[in-house]
Amino acid sequence: MSQPLKPIDLERLPADIRASVEALQAQVMAISAANARLEYLVRELRHALYGKRSEKLSPDDRQLAFEDLEVAVAEAEEHQARLKGDAPKRKAGKPRRNLGNLPEDLPRIEEIIEPDSTACPCGCGEMERIGEDRTERLDIVPAQLRVIVTVRPKYACPACKGGVTQAKTPPHLIEGGLPTEGAIAHVLVSKYADHAPLYRQAQMLGRSGLQVDRSTLAGWVGKAAFHLTPIVDRLAEHLKASTKLFMDETTAPVLAPGKGKTKTGYLWALARDDRPWGGEDPPGVVYFYADGRGGKHAEEFLEGFNGILQTDGYAGYNRLTRSTRTDGALTLAFCWAHGRRKLKEIYDSDGSPIAAEGLRRIAEFYKIEAEIRGLPANRRLAERRARTKPLMDAFGIWLKAQLARVSGKSRLGEKLRYIHSHWDGLQVFLTDGRVEIDSNTVERTIRPIALNRKNALFAGHDEGGRNWGRIASLIETCKLNGVEPFAYIKATLEAIAAGHPASQIDDLMPWACKPASS
Repeated sequence: MSQPLKPIDLERLPADIRASVEALQAQVMAISAANARLEYLVRELRHALYGKRSEKLSPDDRQLAFEDLEVAVAEAEEHQARLKGDAPKRKAGKPRRNLGNLPEDLPRIEEIIEPDSTACPCGCGEMERIGEDRTERLDIVPAQLRVIVTVRPKYACPACKGGVTQAKTPPHLIEGGLPTEGAIAHVLVSKYADHAPLYRQAQMLGRSGLQVDRSTLAGWVGKAAFHLTPIVDRLAEHLKASTKLFMDETTAPVLAPGKGKTKTGYLWALARDDRPWGGEDPPGVVYFYADGRGGKHAEEFLEGFNGILQTDGYAGYNRLTRSTRTDGALTLAFCWAHGRRKLKEIYDSDGSPIAAEGLRRIAEFYKIEAEIRGLPANRRLAERRARTKPLMDAFGIWLKAQLARVSGKSRLGEKLRYIHSHWDGLQVFLTDGRVEIDSNTVERTIRPIALNRKNALFAGHDEGGRNWGRIASLIETCKLNGVEPFAYIKATLEAIAAGHPASQIDDLMPWACKPASS
């Protein structure tokens, strides 16, 4: 009977061997974690396929559930393969040849890749072309399907046996797969920017004569999500290196496994936009997915950030102001648009003269803000101190007087008390010219999420919520920087496929994108 292996005493090993052992142990732990995640996702997928309760879902609902689970499985498989240090291996069996499998009526664009030299290595002269290898990959240009035919001529010397020369196969994100990086980018943008779920995209491709299963599209999205995740993580690092950010959260309905109904997940948007005061940092937004709205999630997502956080006044952010916070207490700046909105609700419902007066006073703040938008931070601060501060002091006196008159149990009393309870945070913009009067900046970034929620109904799994956030982060940051999302994602996937070095990941940020013309 074999004896159990004794644990290795690392301290007794030479430094170089100890470092190698520690690296192997870390790799084993990472592979184990990836395997566990993949096994979990496969169980979830089997349950969605064969679980009794899944029969309660409508056909469209089941498509969405399978879609996000298949994307997550594809991403996990890609992660597992990369941890093992090799590209995903093809399964044994019939070779996956794509030549001739694409519709004949699709236009073909041939790319001939010649070797660097066709001179015979023996010095006999020029080699003669003796054949070629052809591969076909599906490429998608928005509103146009086409096939990229890659031709690699073979050359051999007729005078000797010096061998055959042929150009190497160009690198692809999905080696041996059907899609070009442009096709993958199109699917991503269609799903996360144009709000078309994968099963609907498969239907649209089918109408063009191209039969591609939803599961195949999910595999493309999962692999792309895996490769794009480090870019999103780096984007978040860039944002959290700032000293002033916005944050807001919105619901992201997610299918609850085994229950045939949705649960409420949340996408938390962390945004930067310094353009109103001429800041040099480019704008950006990152969406973090969480299964709840508790302040603990905000604390986790904001790890590493210290400065001013502008929010809508949600109480869950209050824990970020604690002095015991690892990165130091944050300053919370609140949103006057929310205070104005509450008074507007009262005015619209019963024409309250008190609400009307409050709205008139707040409008004076906004008039000044419109006039100073775009000025440097120090100029904005000076204008606010000279012009807005007296108006704000008068508003505070007026507010206390109304609170003394209006019943605290009335709807108007509740709205006035909201403004009073958030008073300190509503004054922060008077102390720093970089701070906005409201959090409309981040609210604008969550509108596309609401559109996707409306069109796709919900995410099919928690993993779908996370991928939703990752891809949406890149797409919406592109929009903020005036970069076309399809061009950016296509260029980025091509760079990744070509082996873009991790040390130069900043070159892949959306604001650094200068895609070549196709």
